[in-house]
Amino acid sequence: MKNLKRNIAIVCGGDSSEHDVSLRSAQGLYSFFDKERYNVYIVDIKGQDWHVELPGGITARIDRNDFSFVEDGKAKWFDYAYITIHGTPGENGILQGYFDLIGIPYSTSGVLVEAMTFDKFVLNQYLRGYGVAVADSLLIRQGYEQLVSDEEIERRIGMPCFVKPAADGSSFGVSKVKNKDQLAPAIRKAMLESDEIMVEQFLEGTEISIGVYKTREKSVVLPATEVVTQNEFFDYDAKYNGQVQEITPARLSEDITRRVREITGHIYDILHCNGIIRIDYIISKEGKIFMLEVNTTPGMTPTSFIPQQVRAAGMEMKDVLTDIVENQF
Repeated sequence: MKNLKRNIAIVCGGDSSEHDVSLRSAQGLYSFFDKERYNVYIVDIKGQDWHVELPGGITARIDRNDFSFVEDGKAKWFDYAYITIHGTPGENGILQGYFDLIGIPYSTSGVLVEAMTFDKFVLNQYLRGYGVAVADSLLIRQGYEQLVSDEEIERRIGMPCFVKPAADGSSFGVSKVKNKDQLAPAIRKAMLESDEIMVEQFLEGTEISIGVYKTREKSVVLPATEVVTQNEFFDYDAKYNGQVQEITPARLSEDITRRVREITGHIYDILHCNGIIRIDYIISKEGKIFMLEVNTTPGMTPTSFIPQQVRAAGMEMKDVLTDIVENQF
């Protein structure tokens, strides 16, 4: 009997400010997938509008009862969901819970891991308990801003510092605050993206980002990318409008490279991750490695960090994606 090709859904869109960025990642993934091996579709979800893109520029509605659709008069079902949503509901465990309920395997970690990695403050406190170095931070909840004074922030966290949404992507609502007068507007800006915000210590040093994935057969830690920007920090324009220099592999000593790789593999195992993730770090001048955040649905355009790192490792994205999909069958 002829082997049937699996139907793969690249699930993109979502309900956050990074909706359009997610669509670009979906196009990148579509270009990378092995079409000889898989039937690949892009599924765009936003609110209650879930639809699949079909040939000829037409779309079909997704039946959310079983994640099926109708093509040429025939019902079709997906065998696997590759989630590339940056933000809710694909990066915080909500969509993962849905796929768990209907029994479709997916590319990311499970509900708890996604929820925890999405909340930067919670993740930092959790990993700190395993000895992972992270920046000091404070949490401020909407409606309870008065519980944390500007004076306490200045005394505890210091200036400059970062104010960012605690539970959202890292491209919107982030401010670098240089004095107390800038705190209130920065907090208001972050609150537009999340009802919990994080005030985080500024760490000076070299910023790097590194991808990792593991399967039953292999453990792959990719070459790190060094992030050099003239902007105040690695913001939206630096990420998506070219205002950054990305150096892969990063200019690190052999010792720091080894330690970063070890920590990266360790964090993957601590969290019991699935699929490919990307971890961002700051390396201080003294050589201390601070974890900044864990991204479980990293960007996947041809110029994103992960594809860059895969190429630098002498690998093909097509093979990496096949590894990740087949690991769950």
